[in-house]
Amino acid sequence: MPPFSRSEKVEDYANQCKPIVWAEHNIKSLDGTKLAVLEGAIPNAESVAIRKNVIVVYFQGNGSSLPPRLPYISNILKLLHRPKTDVRYTVIALSYRGFWKSKGRPSQRGIQLDAQAALNWVSERYGDLPNAEIVLWGQSIGAGVATIAAAAHIDEHAVAKRKEQDRSSALRISGLLLETPFTSLRAMLIALYPQKFLPYRYLGPFLMSTWDSEGALSSIGQTLMKGRDRLKDTGEGEAQSPMRVLLLEAGDDELVPKGDAAKLKAICEESRAIGIEHRIVDRALHTDVMTKGQGKKEITHFLKRFGRDA
Repeated sequence: MPPFSRSEKVEDYANQCKPIVWAEHNIKSLDGTKLAVLEGAIPNAESVAIRKNVIVVYFQGNGSSLPPRLPYISNILKLLHRPKTDVRYTVIALSYRGFWKSKGRPSQRGIQLDAQAALNWVSERYGDLPNAEIVLWGQSIGAGVATIAAAAHIDEHAVAKRKEQDRSSALRISGLLLETPFTSLRAMLIALYPQKFLPYRYLGPFLMSTWDSEGALSSIGQTLMKGRDRLKDTGEGEAQSPMRVLLLEAGDDELVPKGDAAKLKAICEESRAIGIEHRIVDRALHTDVMTKGQGKKEITHFLKRFGRDA
């Protein structure tokens, strides 16, 4: 959805994206499904040594394909860019299986494999760059994709460290930007259909997709805290700075129940390894956040922090 979204072309939106240039790449998911990935950045025409690389991995919402979203993402990149800057921002946008040019049919299990494959590709492509940091940005269902992908990536990294395996090419996830997130589809089902005489609220056990951001954020907090405690107990080094999380709520969201972002915030506040911010974009609908001036300002301000030294 909508019709013809699979036939969208990046070049049809190129003029709206300038000076951001978007390149198409083909990767394979963990089960071999062919996926499309878009890579956007301002070409480095200036002879400035890059001190820091910030790679933002974007996970889209449920409707449409990637090309129509590019002008809006490009506007954020334009706001991040400064002449003769020594910080380079790059956005990697994943097209899930069954979306746009990617093969296969969408399912939660399959999309989770796609997200992990995208993070592996980003680590291999950017892992050797100086001071590279990775931020996951998810919108709506994409926020669920981002949190679950982050939880799996962080857990895998922690296990590898305990086993003293070489993970030098695996980038640490430094931040999560969650735009119009919800706790889970199961909780949303009950919130949207609170009437006990309707059958919908009882269908939770039969959902094929749940996208449990609540559980994923709790897992992230626990894993990061265990890592901090291990470093403290063994004296192997200083604990890393907390992961930064921004919850960006639409003030007039017509889909996500009121209070979901506050519940996610409370989970993050339980962990000293997560630095949490919660912002509400006034008069924004579910898909409006990135188009509103306040929304663009909040996103840009959050991403700029990763370009600074600790």
